[in-house]
Amino acid sequence: MTACISKDTDGMLSSLPPDYRPSDAEEFMNPTQSEYFRQKLLRWRADLVREANGTLASLSEGGILEPDITDRASVETDRALELRTRDRARKLIGKIDQALNRIENGSYGYCEESGEPIGLRRLEARPIATLSIEAQERHERMERVHRDD
Repeated sequence: MTACISKDTDGMLSSLPPDYRPSDAEEFMNPTQSEYFRQKLLRWRADLVREANGTLASLSEGGILEPDITDRASVETDRALELRTRDRARKLIGKIDQALNRIENGSYGYCEESGEPIGLRRLEARPIATLSIEAQERHERMERVHRDD
């Protein structure tokens, strides 16, 4: 199997076997797994930034030129929804940056509460996860209890 060498968003060369998928059969968060998740996070971040730049470009195109008040209201509603979506994306970019920092310092993939591995399936589904499924469920139960107070 040959390694795929590509430039990441920082311009650094990184190698990863083609079609690589992390497996429970290998050591958890070995260098290849770490690189896999780093590249996955960098691609996700780049997509979010690209979408945000497109939103900024469309919003800066000028004012609302719809003559009909209903059409103007519809355009305003669409813009407000787009801005809320971009705000969520901005917060997500912050979480991606935190995950990338955890990869750099070696703590990525481990639960912040227990220190146990989060699990590859969870990290595949939510690469910014900081809690294991068990810790996340405990956290959500506590939120529900305190919300009911």
